[in-house]
Amino acid sequence: MHRIDGLSTAQRVVVVIALGLALGAVGSYLVSLGSGMAFGWTGHAPMTAQLYAPGRGLHGWLRLIIWLVLIGAWALGSVRVLRPPAGNTGGQSS
Repeated sequence: MHRIDGLSTAQRVVVVIALGLALGAVGSYLVSLGSGMAFGWTGHAPMTAQLYAPGRGLHGWLRLIIWLVLIGAWALGSVRVLRPPAGNTGGQSS
């Protein structure tokens, strides 16, 4: 990831925030799979013959695992992006 090494600290923070927002959007999409549209006029009893049960969609434990994996990916990506470049160890060179 030599492209990241040339970024300033402020640019690195922007990359970390953008990564978090992107993973948040992916997570919202993934945890809503299978839930269907159970709100608005389509869920109103006289307007539809379908039953919209509140238990539709993914199980709670599966949603938790999805979010934990995405948070872990964001943490690892953030550590990689925010660490100093390889040549900048902070010590004196001989």
